[in-house]
Amino acid sequence: MKKSIAIDMDGVLADVEAHFISWYERDYGEKFSKKDLEGKTEENAFPEKGMVKKFASTENFFKTVPVMQGAVDAVKELQANYEIYIVSAAMEFPQSLVEKRAWLAEHFPFIHWKNIVFCGDKSIIGTDIMIDDHLKNLDYFKGETIMFSAFHNVNFNNHQRADNWQEVLEILK
Repeated sequence: MKKSIAIDMDGVLADVEAHFISWYERDYGEKFSKKDLEGKTEENAFPEKGMVKKFASTENFFKTVPVMQGAVDAVKELQANYEIYIVSAAMEFPQSLVEKRAWLAEHFPFIHWKNIVFCGDKSIIGTDIMIDDHLKNLDYFKGETIMFSAFHNVNFNNHQRADNWQEVLEILK
């Protein structure tokens, strides 16, 4: 029997950092880089308070997020040896459910709908491995964890870190 992996969407498969930066520049005319956000929380990453939640609540935000570099090929490769589940805490932004499902169908059509889990609290997930960028999900997970690097977790080292999808593949080989 194959081991199972829960893979987060936002910040792991979907490059929401780049998307927030792009939308911020579009709406506020101020340039940011991923480096500018390092060590900040999502709430204080940008000068405009509440901007992250505002964008995440905006129609078409999740539908238009770019794919994280290397994610598609890496997930295809992992499917050969693991049972893959895409797990996203999508309940906070209800419009994201339809958009995230459409995004997955476009970019990861090889993931069966039965292997997609939209939830509010990931502590219910019982896979063998979890790949996520948020400590709130990894800290309470009972299996093996891989923390995908993101601006909000750069100062934490309590989980095995992967900076990109190539590193995830190396860890799991």
